[in-house]
Amino acid sequence: MFFYELREGDDDIFADVLLVREEEMDAEAFFELVQSIRRRIGDSFEGETLIEAIAEELEQDYQFIPISDERLTASVNVSKQEDDNYLASLDSDDDDDGPDYRGIFLEFPGTDGRPN
Repeated sequence: MFFYELREGDDDIFADVLLVREEEMDAEAFFELVQSIRRRIGDSFEGETLIEAIAEELEQDYQFIPISDERLTASVNVSKQEDDNYLASLDSDDDDDGPDYRGIFLEFPGTDGRPN
């Protein structure tokens, strides 16, 4: 299995999509393929993000498999604290807050973690 990544955003905020493929594709060939798909779909994609639209095309036409939340079989929260170890819910209908395997990480300027 060979793994690939699509990234979208800037230095502060970005999103990524990981893909897997059974046959290896040279990095330059992967770049050119992604660029050709990007040029072809332009602003006409129906997904939420450009990288998701490109990943969909790669899946449909080039045997790539996007590694997405929908494909998860299990998610386990791991901690040094015994009570914080558990099998996380994959079903967003389990509670009002949605699935408990998503997170967001923020870096704030300053030494105490608070904005200046």
